[in-house]
Amino acid sequence: MTGRIPVYLEVRRRRTFAGAVEWLGWCRAGKTEAEAVAALVAYADRYARVIARSRLGFERPEGVDDLEVVERLEGNATTELGAPGVPPNADDRPLNAKELKRLTTILEASWRAFDRVAEAAVGVTLTKGPRGGGRDLPKMVDHVMGAEESYLVALGSRRPADTGAQRKTILATLAARAQDKPLADPNKVKKTWSPRFLVRRAAWHVLDHAWELEDRS
Repeated sequence: MTGRIPVYLEVRRRRTFAGAVEWLGWCRAGKTEAEAVAALVAYADRYARVIARSRLGFERPEGVDDLEVVERLEGNATTELGAPGVPPNADDRPLNAKELKRLTTILEASWRAFDRVAEAAVGVTLTKGPRGGGRDLPKMVDHVMGAEESYLVALGSRRPADTGAQRKTILATLAARAQDKPLADPNKVKKTWSPRFLVRRAAWHVLDHAWELEDRS
């Protein structure tokens, strides 16, 4: 390791998320801070495989000592429900063209990871969860696409008429927001997400379900 990896903690009474500040999508939860950080390390190899072809220089930590907690945030109801809901302060930084390309590379790699696993799971009987639950494959795919539609709203845009163009619209909206350009199809919302937090949340969500599919297949 060339240096310790900065991470932030989103802490709520019953759940904590640990996320890498610069490696968006690499975010895991635990009942305690220690459990969340340990889970983050445990998933480092899986995250590395997702972005291996992107050549972004991700270095896997050998243990929790390779991580440095740089910020603790108070979680909210979303945190308790099981999703990261509070952006770290670093997500408010402006984006230049190089950083925008890096973030879109991570997001596209995350999408490809889910699509590969979903394709491989066609016709496979998925194992159930500990209480017999768990979405089947079509419902999980619909859930992921529905979440991405809501992310467009959070960015201040609307979903396209052609759902097949949804991810292209997300990328175009990210670029418009990063460059302070008008949105092609604006949607009035009280408070929009920053482009960084959008990528952070969207990459986490699609990878969380990609890894769930891997485990249940």
